[in-house]
Amino acid sequence: MRTYTVRDGLLDEWVERWRSDIVPLRLDLGFEIGGAWVDRERNQFVWLISYEGPETFAERNAMYWASPERKAMGLDPDDYLVRTDDRTVEQRY
Repeated sequence: MRTYTVRDGLLDEWVERWRSDIVPLRLDLGFEIGGAWVDRERNQFVWLISYEGPETFAERNAMYWASPERKAMGLDPDDYLVRTDDRTVEQRY
């Protein structure tokens, strides 16, 4: 589960970039997106991402960041995000 605190005034722009650029590449690389939510009161974006394949999540995530497609996005998360909180959670229900 990833929770991002987004810079003031950029929440909707971040969501659009995430949806149009990040999601397609993540899916192409075998990740699954379990959902995404916006908490406007806290200016936060929360999403669930998982990967089940031959590599570990960390290994596959490194492949994502090193991919030419990711580099071609021209998207620096620091331009949008004030803080990130990445947690590994287990589904129970």
